[in-house]
Amino acid sequence: MSTDPLTSACASAAPRMLLVVTGAGVSLASGIPTFRGADPGAVWSVDVTELGTIGYFRRDPVGSWRWYLRRFGALHDARPNPAHLALAALERWHVGRGGEFLLVTQNVDGLHEQAGTSALVHVHGRADRVRCSSHGCLHGAPKGWLPRDPERDAAFLREPGEATLPRCPACDAPLRQHVLWFDEYYTGHRDYEIERVLKAAKRAAVVLFVGTSFAVGITDLILTRALARNAKVFALDPVARYPHPSVVPVVAAAEERLPALCRALGAA
Repeated sequence: MSTDPLTSACASAAPRMLLVVTGAGVSLASGIPTFRGADPGAVWSVDVTELGTIGYFRRDPVGSWRWYLRRFGALHDARPNPAHLALAALERWHVGRGGEFLLVTQNVDGLHEQAGTSALVHVHGRADRVRCSSHGCLHGAPKGWLPRDPERDAAFLREPGEATLPRCPACDAPLRQHVLWFDEYYTGHRDYEIERVLKAAKRAAVVLFVGTSFAVGITDLILTRALARNAKVFALDPVARYPHPSVVPVVAAAEERLPALCRALGAA
């Protein structure tokens, strides 16, 4: 067996749960900026508490839509990088030998499903969906949504204003992004699948965090439950981060280390 702790842990995980949690860093090699203020082009380096909230949307829905559509424009041409592909291969390998697998992503870019991951939770929502801002509407929380309409988005961007603000076809309330904002809760929409995530954290033999700064609530929720059950926990990131003494840091770029992990396991 390999002397590398991460490889050894993954090799010995079957038939138990292998849980992977990805953050913005996993998509950096695909050309999508991260959220960290220290990274060049970081999305949330300015006005995070203002722009990424339901409060801002209610005060200025037009401004909120303009900002998000500019941000989501970077996703159109993005493609999965070797890290996404390696995680899909890791899932196939682990499930193929009788193990359980779940990938929980904080990202809304859709690259994990493009790469072929099947057991996937979008815990912060999805960029390819919108929903009604009116709670209880057919197309709103707690379970409703609509596919994003590129033509409607383009019409709004050509002439942004109240007249072109995307609206719900059922109740005419303004539509909103199908994402979890900083002043909202994981229980706010069924798509976030928070109960599935927490159950997986309690059952996991190995938890691998990839490209996350541990700055959002979901990482703490998963970490607390995993460590309480003595899971082996790793944090893969180019910058060494120590969210807990029991977490093993793996200082490397995801697009390099994850393919190497697959090769070592025979999962490539």
